[in-house]
Amino acid sequence: MEFFRIRRDIPFMRHALVLNAVSVITFVLAVFFLLHRGLHLSVEFTGGTVMEVNYTQSPDLESVRKAVAGLGFQDVQVQNFGTARDVMIRLPAQKGVSSAQQSERVMATLGADKAAGATLRRVEFVGPQVGEELATDGLKALAVVVAGIMIYLAFRFEWKFAVATVLANLHDVVIILGFFAFFQWEFSLAVLAAVLAVLGYSVNESVVIFDRVRETFRRQRKMDTEAVINHAITSTISRTIITHGSTQMMVLSMFFFGGATLHYFSLALTIGILFGIYSSCFVAAAIAMWLGVKREDLVKPQAAKGDAKDPNNGAQV
Repeated sequence: MEFFRIRRDIPFMRHALVLNAVSVITFVLAVFFLLHRGLHLSVEFTGGTVMEVNYTQSPDLESVRKAVAGLGFQDVQVQNFGTARDVMIRLPAQKGVSSAQQSERVMATLGADKAAGATLRRVEFVGPQVGEELATDGLKALAVVVAGIMIYLAFRFEWKFAVATVLANLHDVVIILGFFAFFQWEFSLAVLAAVLAVLGYSVNESVVIFDRVRETFRRQRKMDTEAVINHAITSTISRTIITHGSTQMMVLSMFFFGGATLHYFSLALTIGILFGIYSSCFVAAAIAMWLGVKREDLVKPQAAKGDAKDPNNGAQV
């Protein structure tokens, strides 16, 4: 399905150096902010108090969030779990204040509204050791995903494409993290899940373009590598607009209407999708071109009739 078809190939690779210079600058800035400011980690990573509160009626989560934040707690997470009447509240750790003291203050505020009927079901402290374990497991998951991508693309295409795609995907991940470090947005497990989703999403776009590159190499034997890549990107633009446009509409709906729980998750996806398109079309393709990918890497030559390796070749009876 295509909305439109461009008859003349757009010379994207003519501007590959400029486009990738922008990527390098953005990447370096992202690394700088990560090292200089660091990530603003959520309770799952830093440790804190987790409370489960039951209401007799479905509460307004925004009102609960404002009530708890009014006590002086920063980065409070309030969300439903199980049913609409069950609420989970995550509070950051405070020096010199126990989880019991925190929960007492919160319940004193929430219990002031007698009509709501708030009842504390469970309270527990998530220590920094657990947070460190979650961070380590998250990094391990990221490493496994990257390794799996390289192995898949090396078998599916060629090692040059595998290297190009992984570099482009890491470019996307670091830039997302750089945005979160610069603006000090809260980095939670939901955001980590969005980062991993962006990896797979970006790989899918790269696979589509590289499939078209291989197909063009087979059909157009007189095209050089730069012309083949330009044709592959141009011929998939319509598909890119349909796929990413529809996905972005869904993500933006979560961003605007999903509330605080989905805010940073959808924000990370929005940034990742935009940079994923950019990196797949320009960064990965350009790196593959600079690594010297050619027709022989993707299209294996067929043995001609009367192969010289045949011991009976040229024999006469």
